[in-house]
Amino acid sequence: MIVLALDTCLGACSVAVTDEGRTLASLSEPMTRGHQERLASMTREAMATAGLPFSALDRIGVTVGPGSFTGLRVGVAFAKGLALALGRPCIGVGALEALAASLGAPGDVAAAVDSGRGQIYLQAFRDDLPLAPPAVMPIEEARAVVDGLEAPTLTGPGAALLAGDRDGLRIEALATPDPAAIAALAARAPIAPVTPLYLRPPDAKPKAA
Repeated sequence: MIVLALDTCLGACSVAVTDEGRTLASLSEPMTRGHQERLASMTREAMATAGLPFSALDRIGVTVGPGSFTGLRVGVAFAKGLALALGRPCIGVGALEALAASLGAPGDVAAAVDSGRGQIYLQAFRDDLPLAPPAVMPIEEARAVVDGLEAPTLTGPGAALLAGDRDGLRIEALATPDPAAIAALAARAPIAPVTPLYLRPPDAKPKAA
């Protein structure tokens, strides 16, 4: 199965093309804005590097959040549009699940993203299986979740915040998911409608009339 994977949820614009788990192309550029201007050209570059036409794709995987409201909308809209044009399935992948899968490590993993306002987006996994759905919670509550895990590894851009000043915690502070891990998750996920994963309302509020 040939999969195109896209990620614009966190602090980068990332694209990968894989074939039966083998990475044919992988590109990633750190950025907090400007995903819309870069994603299409990066996708073309990845397909050219892979030496494949877009018609060769079997699936398109995209991270759906949680993360940047603007960034994840850019990725989801682009993936859906491309999937529609090609007549291929579009598969949504959780950003926290992708972060955990990027480690490729057994045992307990807590994937965390700083969501601001003293809160964290958090999801815990055991041997790659989720222990609970992704959630947003106060930092102290998130630390209590970690305390209930067995020798966990913390990952994601919120890992250091989640750890605080506690000793003995393993930290693999990936800033963004590996797009090849996103492709692997998309390859085995069931086909379902793709919608952005918003765990709280956006900070920006429309002006009153």
